[in-house]
Amino acid sequence: MEGGGALRGSGPASGPGPGPGGGGGIGLARELGRAFAHHRLYLNRLQQNLSETQKFFGDIQCSYHCSFPPLSPVPGGDVSAGKGKEGRGLHAGHLSCISFPPHEEECLQLMVNCLPCIFILGQDCNAKCQLLNTLLGERILPTTKRGSEDSCKRRRLHFTNGNQTRVSLALPGQYEPVHTVASHQGKWETIPEEDLEVHEDSGDPAHILAELEVTIHHVLLQEVDIVVLPCRGFQPPVDTLGELVNGVLPVVIFAINKDELSEGDEEELRAIQERLSLPIFFFKVPKLGSELISPKRRMETERSSLHRQLVDLNYLNDSHHNCGTLGLNAKAQSMLVEQSDKLRQLNTFTHQVLQTHLVDAATILNLVHCRCLDIFINQAFDMQRDLQITPKRLEYTRKKENELYESLMNIANRKQEEMKDMIVETLNIMKEDLLEDAANMEFKDVIIPENGEPVGTREIKCCIRQIQELIISQLNQAVANKLISSVDYLRESFVGTLERCLQSLEKSQDISVHITSNYLKQILNAAYHVEVTFHSGSTVTRMLWEQIKQIIQRITWVSPPAVTPEWKRKVAQDAIESLSASKLAKSICSQFRTRLNSSHEAFAASLRQLEAGHSGRLEKTEDLWLKVRKDHAPRLARLSLESRSLQDVLLHRKPKLGQELGRGQYGVVYLCDNWGGHFPCALKSVVPPDEKHWNDLALEFHYMRSLPKHERLVDLHGSVIDYNYGGGSSIAVLLIMERLHRDLYTGLKAGLILELRLQIALDVVEGIRFLHSQGLVHRDIKLKNVLLDKQNRAKITDLGFCKPEAMMSGSIVGTPIHMAPELFTGARPERLPVFDEECWQLMEACWDGDPSRRPLLGIVQPMLQGIMDRLCKSNSEQPSRGLDDST
Repeated sequence: MEGGGALRGSGPASGPGPGPGGGGGIGLARELGRAFAHHRLYLNRLQQNLSETQKFFGDIQCSYHCSFPPLSPVPGGDVSAGKGKEGRGLHAGHLSCISFPPHEEECLQLMVNCLPCIFILGQDCNAKCQLLNTLLGERILPTTKRGSEDSCKRRRLHFTNGNQTRVSLALPGQYEPVHTVASHQGKWETIPEEDLEVHEDSGDPAHILAELEVTIHHVLLQEVDIVVLPCRGFQPPVDTLGELVNGVLPVVIFAINKDELSEGDEEELRAIQERLSLPIFFFKVPKLGSELISPKRRMETERSSLHRQLVDLNYLNDSHHNCGTLGLNAKAQSMLVEQSDKLRQLNTFTHQVLQTHLVDAATILNLVHCRCLDIFINQAFDMQRDLQITPKRLEYTRKKENELYESLMNIANRKQEEMKDMIVETLNIMKEDLLEDAANMEFKDVIIPENGEPVGTREIKCCIRQIQELIISQLNQAVANKLISSVDYLRESFVGTLERCLQSLEKSQDISVHITSNYLKQILNAAYHVEVTFHSGSTVTRMLWEQIKQIIQRITWVSPPAVTPEWKRKVAQDAIESLSASKLAKSICSQFRTRLNSSHEAFAASLRQLEAGHSGRLEKTEDLWLKVRKDHAPRLARLSLESRSLQDVLLHRKPKLGQELGRGQYGVVYLCDNWGGHFPCALKSVVPPDEKHWNDLALEFHYMRSLPKHERLVDLHGSVIDYNYGGGSSIAVLLIMERLHRDLYTGLKAGLILELRLQIALDVVEGIRFLHSQGLVHRDIKLKNVLLDKQNRAKITDLGFCKPEAMMSGSIVGTPIHMAPELFTGARPERLPVFDEECWQLMEACWDGDPSRRPLLGIVQPMLQGIMDRLCKSNSEQPSRGLDDST
């Protein structure tokens, strides 16, 4: 309330006179009101950004779930095995990262919903009441209370804004109790003591717990509520603060009216620091009746008792005396003001508290933006690589399998004669061992008389069959081992490579195609490893068995023979001699070719299935890649630009525009004397004409802010969004950058000697190589985008078209005369007489129309250095030699 308006309850009232500070109190109230209004403005912007960020992440979740439906169970396998990056591919693996972390979202939601509130504590009731009256510029509370603070029973007071003055008792968050207050009974100059006191003998718990709500029409209360904490004798202030600070942004003031803190004061402050860790503004209120007397000023080097006590309590730093102003980028710290004429320092303290709150919220939000934006950019790289590499891997797999197939077929074709010799050699080597093993063989399921008597025909056939199986199994293993050794090296050179390639294809596949890929690997093993080791049931074994069965038909006897070692040896020898090595070799090679053809066809069919699966997946990947480049990343970059710009303007305020330095297509460059501790600065104001340019600018800002500082790049200090640019006609982004001397175009016009030109070329190459090392392509290198310092060292600027390669759409951008040669047709610069052969060859190579034939910058840089060393040394010997200024 201003001036001498009336304070009233429900009945008539008389207006109180001006309080301590008089008009000064109203002046301070206005300043504080502006600080809180300023905070509310930025809080609204923060709330809007948070709301849009939440909507963005919700849209992303929906988009991902539509593109990649939930997992299906794996037949015969574990569903969990398909989860994560390996199971679902790149996109599902990062899905949990491209979302709002719940703890950060909850924290931000609380921060942006916290409205500020002033809490007044103090040594006693008089100090708190006097401070409240001073803040409002009115004598609203009585300041003549007698007695100790520890025995005082004043209740909590809550001051809010309203059109009419109103005093009532109410339980916080509930309806007001039905109690008549003394303020309603008639006129009062200050709120009656009876309404302020808690009467514990009233017998009504609601009356004891109720706070006194005071509604006043006042400029400060329009922006913030004020709570005067109850006296220490009624409830410890730390308990009250603990109940109230959750959900609000506290601005805590501690009123002091004595020269020192009491033990109770120290204990109270220590408890607040331990439990709540809040900065506090300590103000020593003037003694009643002495408001107009200026206190004796203390020397700057002197420290009061209050100051020393607060230092000991860790509220103040010993080096920070009384109320020195903190830096803009510092956290809010406690302050002590002991002179009443310096109470306006409360405005500084309040600003710091509010600023710290907003900066913390903006910082957390921007970190979320930047982290997820980096994930999008990395995903774009991975998706682009996937789109390029997967078809090549499939083609490579087909090519390698064909090479393997042809190599093994060649072995089968040319090895038949070698295999016949190998079988003959193997039989000759094994013959004696086979005969000996047969002679000593113990038959299964056949009873042989111990006296050497003949056995029946059935038993003889069983014995012959077991001797045959012995020969077949040992010969089979020996031949197989010989054959394996001739093709085993192919498994390492072909099959191992194929399996590794297939494994990489699996990582980007859905579950169904994952099974196909596994099957394809099984075919590899079956075709090119397992089947060359002939099992007892294989076709080769059956073929051998059919040949040896003929032995039985040729063996004749008049009567069944006695089963003796000699007989067993004779049966084995007949079986061995009856084998045809050439037929056996031919049969083995034929069977091997048949298996190869069958496996080759099965492999091709499985590979076609794998390609079909990848084809569908790559279509989705390409669609998603387009969304990331065209929608997701730009939209998130816009939010990131807003949150970071909010952070910058809170810390360093809006920059002041100086003289105009230049104009571009979308903005103007101004001189800026000082901003954020940097001076002088160049300020580039950009007014994006549409959403696309907004998004491009936001991405540019993200890339520039993400880059490590480099001496060959112009440093970007920060950004501020000016919502009232051009008198409120438009919204502009102000990019505050390092100020340099001139651009290269101006430098060449003024004249630069050969050595400087070569050094500038080296600087530009170094800057471009650094950008490339960070995954960025500038796309608009030209004279105007190369700035020179006072020593004519070059720095690259204007990353407006700069993007990671994976974020490029393929559209042609840049300044036509400076574009890459393959992007346009036209004449090359003519060769001037001053260009020696090495210099001219390098120039021709660099503008070759075929990008693959142009030298890499890693080659250009040392070549330039060599030319510079040679020509500059020559120039030092012949001062007249050099390039004309016009070239």
